[in-house]
Amino acid sequence: MPDPLVSSGRVPIAYRDFGGSAPSLLLLHGAGGNLAQLTTLAEELRQAYRVVAVDLRGHGRSGDGPWRWDEVLDDLAVVADALGLDRPAVVGVSLGGMLAALWAQRHPECPGAVSLDGNPPPSRPEQLAGMDPGQAATALAELRAVFDGMAAVMAEPLTAERLAAALAGQRATARRYGADPADWVAAFERNLVPCDDGRNLLRPDPELTVRLREAMGSLDLVPAYRDTRCPLLLVLATEDLPEQEPFSEVYAAYRRAVRERLDAVDNPRLRVLELAGASHAMVAERPAELAAIVSDFLTGVAHG
Repeated sequence: MPDPLVSSGRVPIAYRDFGGSAPSLLLLHGAGGNLAQLTTLAEELRQAYRVVAVDLRGHGRSGDGPWRWDEVLDDLAVVADALGLDRPAVVGVSLGGMLAALWAQRHPECPGAVSLDGNPPPSRPEQLAGMDPGQAATALAELRAVFDGMAAVMAEPLTAERLAAALAGQRATARRYGADPADWVAAFERNLVPCDDGRNLLRPDPELTVRLREAMGSLDLVPAYRDTRCPLLLVLATEDLPEQEPFSEVYAAYRRAVRERLDAVDNPRLRVLELAGASHAMVAERPAELAAIVSDFLTGVAHG
């Protein structure tokens, strides 16, 4: 059965109710992803929560709309209201983690929010602690060129041959993480849009991809961390993805800068966990452990 849509807001939002017992929990994916990528984590979390995952606007089966943080938060509020989710906890991955932090800032009544490595990608030399500014600027320009190249490739329609190669890559990556390849293929296919000529386009579209990069590049989450009156847990990666290894110095410097900024935030509701041995793909690497971390955190703040 296709996942239903909540269409009472400006943008129709697709969701999947994984069931489970109360209390309720909204689960948010990362940029370029969709709710199907969170199936394993959702199945782990549903042992203690009613888990509802959504496709963010411009992703998966949801409608299109401009990327403005407040409007995306409105999408989530509309879903929660439509499904009768009473004060849901919010757990997000990467882009979804940024939204979880912003939700915590906006909703002091929220019982708890968790950001799983929800940090914008590095984009400015001052974000790279300990690196020479000139060297940092050069490295960031090279990193932007890589992102630009990836975006250009993803914007091109997928021929049958390229689609077959992409699906093979999804299966190989799933096996690397010990996951079910069929789940990874289903998640990839959820972002495909068929063209009249038999080829496929990937969501999000090129325009939204640019807007997302701009929005994340200008986002400062420190005010959210400082101002939240809702318990907020940040789970930080400590290792590079294979794709990040050519820029290992940049990412190490960025992680140091993030930690320094967090250390300067004085808010007893904010907790930070650096997850040893975990990369930005921590949800694929260690879903059961993350579910336990989320559950322990939310249970602790409920009784604390």
